[in-house]
Amino acid sequence: MKQYTVADRFMRYVQIDTQSDPQSDTFPSTEKQKQLSVLLAAELVAMGITDAQADAFGYVYATIPSNTTKQVPVICFCSHIDTAPDCSGNQVKPILHTQYNGSDIILPDDPAQVISVNEYPYLKTQIGKDIITASGLTLLGADDKAGVAIIMDMATYLVQHPEIRHGAIRLLFTPDEEVGKGTAKLDMQQLGAAFGYTLDGGERGSFEDETFSADGVTITIHGVIAHPGYAKNKLVNAMKIAGEILAALPTEEWSPETTEGREGFVHPVRINGLAEKAELEFIVRDFDTAKLAVYETRLRQLATQVVANYPKARMEFEVVEQYRNMKEVLDQHPDVAACAAEAYRRAGLTVTKEPIRGGTDGSRLSFMGLPCPNIFTGMQNIHSKHEWIGVSDMQKAVDTLVELVQVWEERTA
Repeated sequence: MKQYTVADRFMRYVQIDTQSDPQSDTFPSTEKQKQLSVLLAAELVAMGITDAQADAFGYVYATIPSNTTKQVPVICFCSHIDTAPDCSGNQVKPILHTQYNGSDIILPDDPAQVISVNEYPYLKTQIGKDIITASGLTLLGADDKAGVAIIMDMATYLVQHPEIRHGAIRLLFTPDEEVGKGTAKLDMQQLGAAFGYTLDGGERGSFEDETFSADGVTITIHGVIAHPGYAKNKLVNAMKIAGEILAALPTEEWSPETTEGREGFVHPVRINGLAEKAELEFIVRDFDTAKLAVYETRLRQLATQVVANYPKARMEFEVVEQYRNMKEVLDQHPDVAACAAEAYRRAGLTVTKEPIRGGTDGSRLSFMGLPCPNIFTGMQNIHSKHEWIGVSDMQKAVDTLVELVQVWEERTA
C-alpha cells in the first residue's frame, strides 16, 4: 500500500506565511514567499533531484529525469506557493480532524467561525475520512499549498519507484499567482516543457480546461482643487464623481454577487484618491473574450455620462489585458485532456468538467506556449477562514499524477 507524505507536507507548508501583496512593486511581491521556495528546493535535492533550484524571483525549477527509451514529451506540473491577500495567512494553525463525523466544525480560536455542512455540502463526502482546517483566525492555505504538497509527494514516490516508466518531468512552483503575476518572471526556456498541468483545482475528479478571459480597467478622474473655504463654483471633487460612477453600476446584474455559471461581470476592486484626483480599478471577466470589449464599452459610456455632468472634470480610461481563456489554446492540443481523462479513469475517478470562474497560472502558461489545464487538489472554501481540505482527496490527486505520467509514456510511440 502506498505510503503518502502529502498531508504531513501540507501541514508543514501552510505554517509558512507566503501571502502575496497586490500593492507591492517588487517581485515577488513579498520576500517571505522565498522561505517556502528555498525549503522546497532543499527537499527536492534531499530526495535525489539534483538540479532543483530556487531562483532570485522565488521560482522553483526541478527535473525528474526520464527513465524510458521513448521520446516522451516533457510534462510540467505546476503549483503556486503564495496565498491570497483576502484573509490573514500569518501564523496559520492547521488542525487535522481524524475520521470526520459529519457534524458542523467549530474552529477553536474563534468559535464564531463554523464550517457548516448545510453551507458546505461537500463535507458529506468526507465522513469517516480525515480533513484539515485552520483554527479560525486565518485562511488555511490549501490554495495552493495543497497543490505543492501533491506534486512533492508524487516526486517522492516516483524517485522511490524507478520501475514506473515516465518521460522527463519538470516541476515548477511559482510566486505571486494570487496577485496575477505568477508568470511575470518565468523563464520558459529554462522550464523547457511541452505540456503542463497546474494543481490548483477543487473537488475530487474536477478537471478544468476553461477559465475566464480577463482585463483590468482603471478609470482616473481629474477634478479641480481649491481651498475648501473659498471653493464655491471652483472645486470639483474627483472622489464624489468616482462615487457617482460606482452608484451608477447595475445592482441586479453584471456583478460577481449577481452572476454564476458562464455569466461574466464587471467588478470594482479598489478606489484610491483625493479631491483633486481619484482612481477606480475594475476587473472585467467573461468566458467569451470578445465580450470583454462589450463590457468595457458599456463601462466607459456609463462613466462618461457621469463625468459629463461636471464640465471642468476630465476622465482617463485605461484597459490592461490580464489573461485569456486557456480553452482557446487547449482545444488545439486534445491529447493533454485525453491523457488526463485516462489517468482519472485509472485512478478510479470520473472526470467532472466545469469552467473556472477565475484564472490560474495555466491561463497565462497556455498562451506562453505551454498548454496547461488544471487538476483537482480537494481544496474547499478558499481565501477564507472556513477553508478546508480532505486528506483522501489530496492522496487521490497524487495517485492521478502517478497514473498520468505513465499514460503519456505509454501513448508515445
